[in-house]
Amino acid sequence: MTAAPDALPPLSGLKTAHLDWRRDDGGEEAPYSTVFDDVYFSRHDGRAETEHVFINANRLPERLAAWQGPRPFVIGETGFGTGLNMLCAWTCFDAHAPSQARLHLISTEKFPLARDDLARALAAWPDLAERAARLVEQWPEPVAGVHRLWLDDRVTLDLHFGDTTERLRLLDGRVDAWFLDGFAPSKNPEMWHPELFAAMAARSRPDATLATFTCAGVVKRGLKAAGFAWRKVPGFGRKREMLAGEIAEPPADHRRAPTPWFTPPAPRPARHVIVVGAGIAGTSTAAALARRGVTVTLVDREGPGSGASGNAQGALYVKLAADTNSQSRVYLAGLLHSHRWLEALDPQWTLWQPCGVLQLAMSEKEQARQARFLAHHPLPEGVVRGVSADEASRLAGTPIDHGGLDYPRAGWVRPAALCRRLAATPGIEFRQAEGVGLTPVDGGWSLDLAYGERLAADQVVIATAMLANRFDQTASLPLQPVRGQVSRLALPEGAPVLDRVVCAGGYVSPALDEGLTFGATFAPNQAETDMRKADHAANLAELEATLPAYVADLRDAGAELDPARLDGRAAVRAASPDKSPYAGPVPDAEAWQTDYALLAKDATRVPEVPGCHHGGLWISTGHGSRGLASAPLCAELIASMICDEPMPLEQPLVDHLHPGRRIIRDMVRGLLSGQMGKQVREPVREK
Repeated sequence: MTAAPDALPPLSGLKTAHLDWRRDDGGEEAPYSTVFDDVYFSRHDGRAETEHVFINANRLPERLAAWQGPRPFVIGETGFGTGLNMLCAWTCFDAHAPSQARLHLISTEKFPLARDDLARALAAWPDLAERAARLVEQWPEPVAGVHRLWLDDRVTLDLHFGDTTERLRLLDGRVDAWFLDGFAPSKNPEMWHPELFAAMAARSRPDATLATFTCAGVVKRGLKAAGFAWRKVPGFGRKREMLAGEIAEPPADHRRAPTPWFTPPAPRPARHVIVVGAGIAGTSTAAALARRGVTVTLVDREGPGSGASGNAQGALYVKLAADTNSQSRVYLAGLLHSHRWLEALDPQWTLWQPCGVLQLAMSEKEQARQARFLAHHPLPEGVVRGVSADEASRLAGTPIDHGGLDYPRAGWVRPAALCRRLAATPGIEFRQAEGVGLTPVDGGWSLDLAYGERLAADQVVIATAMLANRFDQTASLPLQPVRGQVSRLALPEGAPVLDRVVCAGGYVSPALDEGLTFGATFAPNQAETDMRKADHAANLAELEATLPAYVADLRDAGAELDPARLDGRAAVRAASPDKSPYAGPVPDAEAWQTDYALLAKDATRVPEVPGCHHGGLWISTGHGSRGLASAPLCAELIASMICDEPMPLEQPLVDHLHPGRRIIRDMVRGLLSGQMGKQVREPVREK
């Protein structure tokens, strides 16, 4: 009972803007759209126009100066263009907002500029150079969806690539001030239609303001019909008039009426949050909260980067379905998110390497699957592309017998070291202890520790992998243990070099610290962490089947390819039954069984009851073997929910990750019983 597959547009790349560079009225060079036959801005006075139309007409200097809310001030824009409006808003924020304030920028764009064009356009304003550089550094590939950028410690930008109206319909968040921009209605009539204004109204907070350069009748009529009150105000330069306005009472958001259980809980104070679990899921969540000024206590029975996140080296990769589904959308968004996040966190590449990942097609079945994937997903080559065996050999630096898919932005990470870095984020206090129970107290939570001590906080995030459903409040969430053992081979001097992560039945990463990491075994419903010679032998056999020429070169170089001589590590991953993570608020399972009991008799009879949750309790688990691609995005999702911010994913994908989805599924199928519990032993088919 999640969003229908057609609720989201096709997963694909977008056409970039086609630009010409022409002289404006002041004789300066400015970008010109050949598609819309219009200029992006006048280099002669574009900055002044932005400040007059959008900054001042929305009264941003005084509103930002008075901003005291714990959440960020949110600005929405219909048409990112060159980013000039957003950079000016950021500048205004820095000049006027108090030190504790935060700013969240949201902008849609159907035809994003190429990175070089973006840099060239913004070079017109040297005083914006530092801000422009931050934007250009993180500029995403032209892929439809949400792309979160961190402009600085207090300013976040969400780029929603795709059709503006479509993007606003999918936006999970609300806006305080609108920049109603875009090419003129006469040049781009497809954008300026009633559905756009209705979507803006539905995504507005009470008393949200708007400003736009145009006074066209279609705009005035559309705004009024959507509930905005508008007025004419003096325009800029030769334009005599423009529009400003506000919406006092936005319409209710009915998108979750068919699935009321996904209605998010009301915001609560978040001065102090306990995060239980210091693997990649927990430490990335703790760091995301600390970056927002939240005091975090990070609790783990061992230490940061233990358990399944304790490997010295792990692959940052995804395996996407041949036919688009919500899970693939989440994982692709997660891969692109992790790349930007790691680049911002560690631009020196001490904790990771974006060397790329090759997924080989070693059977006719896999070749057909990959061909179908490429046919259904016209994504940019900078994200994924098909390669021949010759091209795969060139990329990997070793002869390969099969072609496959190449993901240039994937690579490998040092998970244990990354967790330690994140745990050291200012604002995080680490406590080595085991959390064994949770009790709601005085609008917050008390965490019981193993030896009788208690910790109190406003909210709690559970991120303890297979132990995440050990608490009474989370016992309804089924998880499956999956044992995995990686092998580590000491490399002799002169050993062959591998330039890319290569995946097939298993994976092998480029050498790190004079050792080769490969594996991993995949054993569902096993939770032991002892080292097994048989698993080393299986990993060696998989490595040789995938890269026979490379293994032959290793032998020639004197590498000891003996299972008994290999080092390694075994850990237990947690998987959900549908193989998507759980990320979001913890449902009150008993209340759901009562409130939605009708679903067991008739799935079309949906009670109009919002989902009841354990207020202030959240979970991030079920990341399986791809946590490096999913956990950081889920961390940002949970931190955004806790801090009352717009989401980094479209609303249907937020619901896809909701931890209560399994409860509803089992109720509809008549599978729910009093044994909603700790583990699920359904077959796992995919590594």
